[in-house]
Amino acid sequence: MGLFTKDIATLDDLFVHTLQDIYYAEHQITKALPKMIDKATDPSLKQGFETHLRETEGQIARLERVFEMHGQTPKAVTCPAIDGIIKEANEVAGEISDKAVLDAALIAAAQAVEHYEITRYGTLIAWARELGRDDCAAVLEETLAEEKATDDKLTQMAETKANTRAKTAEPA
Repeated sequence: MGLFTKDIATLDDLFVHTLQDIYYAEHQITKALPKMIDKATDPSLKQGFETHLRETEGQIARLERVFEMHGQTPKAVTCPAIDGIIKEANEVAGEISDKAVLDAALIAAAQAVEHYEITRYGTLIAWARELGRDDCAAVLEETLAEEKATDDKLTQMAETKANTRAKTAEPA
C-alpha cells in the first residue's frame, strides 16, 4: 500500500481514483462557496459565487454520470490538496478587515480552486481518451469548459475592479 487507499496498478485504477478525488473536491467546494458568498462584499462577486455554486452542483451530477458510465459507484476519497486550498482561503479571509482587500483575496482563493479543478479535469479527459472512453471525456469536457470560464470571469473581476480597489485601501 502506498499513498492511496488501495494500490493503483493500471491507468483505469488511476482514472477511477482521480474521479473519486475530484468528486470529494467538488463536494468540499459546495460547502466552502456559501461561506465565500457571505464574506464577499462586491455584488457581482457574490453573484459569481452563487452562479458557480449552482454549476458545481451540476458538475457533481456529471461526475456521478461518469462513474456510472464507467461501471463504478460514485465514491469520494479525501483530497488533501483541496482541503489545503480551502483551509488557506479561510485563514487568509479571516485575517482581512478591509472589504476591498477581502474581495481581492476571495478572488485569488477562488482562482486557486479553479486552477486545481482545471488540472484534474484536463488529466481525467486525457486518461478517459487513452482508455477509449470518449463518452466519459465528452461529459468531463463540459465541466472543464465551465471551470475555465469561471477562471476567466474571476480574472476579469480582479483586473477591472477588485485589485484596483484593494490597492487604494487604507492601511489599518
